[in-house]
Order: sequence, then structure tokens, then C-alpha cells
Amino acid sequence: MTHPLDRPIWNALTTRQADLAVSSGAAVRIDPAYGPFAAGRDTSDEAQTALVATLRGPDDRIGVVEREAWPVPPGTKVLGGGDLVQMVFEGSAPDIDPRIELLTEADAPQMAALAFATEPGPWAEGTHRYGDFFGIRIDGRLAAMAGERLRLPGVAELSGVSTWPEYRGQGLAAALVKRVVRGFLDRGDTPFLHCYAANAGAIRLYESLGFRTRAQMTFTILALA
Repeated sequence: MTHPLDRPIWNALTTRQADLAVSSGAAVRIDPAYGPFAAGRDTSDEAQTALVATLRGPDDRIGVVEREAWPVPPGTKVLGGGDLVQMVFEGSAPDIDPRIELLTEADAPQMAALAFATEPGPWAEGTHRYGDFFGIRIDGRLAAMAGERLRLPGVAELSGVSTWPEYRGQGLAAALVKRVVRGFLDRGDTPFLHCYAANAGAIRLYESLGFRTRAQMTFTILALA
């Protein structure tokens, strides 16, 4: 039987985050203001055609995250992506660093600047609205942040973990991961995340914080051919 996390986008946009889906039926796509994520119901011709139909023009992109490499739908081309590891939290509830604060809509410009500079994953104008994001400021500047993205029944995805280069090595990312994890656990969600398989440093950090690799995943960025 397929595990729900084998198809995280499909299972998020057809359950807890169905309100963010702007396409439905044989393919789903999240509101582009939140990001590029989309998924087909399966690899049938109907679903592949519906997936292509979620693309809104030659400059549009969708991102597919699946356990197995998704077949390229006719009429599209692959623009990027890569191998991912999917990790699930198996530790105990961590303590919270008192420096951490809940970020608000007023912080959106600083959050976007940090995300575009460090590329923790796809970031769009509404990505900070997925759920709670937390940050640490140094001398009034947002130095690091982390928050949430996909939500499926019983699980929630840690995402957006990023630190300006000049503030790295101070444990900020670890402290923020712990804060997000604690929030998920307190509301009854098991934390999970995706990380590029080649990012050995990040994987070591997550392992030290109680995450364990559950599966190898693939990320495929598609556009109209």
C-alpha cells in the first residue's frame, strides 16, 4: 500500500490544504502565489493531460515531488529539479530558544529577500502564508527563519530553513528547526521535510535534531515545451 508521504503534494492538496488548490480532478495545483507545486492523480493519459493544463503559459512552471521519477507529460519539458531525501522526525519535543519570534505579514519583504538569497526551496509572494514562520533577528535584521509548507493528515512539513551567510555557524537554523518542530508536535502533527540529497551538511544537521531518512524522492520542474 502506498504511504501518503510517497505522494505529498497530491495528498496535501486533496486533504488538509484543498483550500489552496486552484485545479482539481485528475490533477491538482497549488495557488501559484504559494508556490509551483502540482500533482497528477496517476500517470494515466487523462491525468497527464490535466497536469499540463495547470500550466498557464510559456513562462509558467510546476514542480512535482514524487517517490518515483514522474514521466514527462507530452507537450512539456523538464527545466530542473533533482534527487531529494524525505526525512521524518523521530525525536522528543525540543526546548524553545527565547530569541525566536513569530514572524508577521510585515516581515514578508525580509523573508523573501532571505529566501531568494539562500534558496531554501521554491518561494513565491504568498509562501510565508502557508502557516507559522519563525525568525531570529540580530541587530534588528532578520538573520534566519524557518516555517511550514505542506500539511497532510497527521503530518506537517518543515520548510524555508534559511540563514544569511554571515550569520551561519551560530546555531540559528538548529534553534529555528526545533521551534517549528515543537509547534507541530504540540498540535499533534509529526514533522517531516525534504532536502536535496546532495546537501550532506543539511542532512547531518537534521539527523542531529532527530530526523531520519524515510524515502528517496524526486523533484521535477516542468514547463510547456
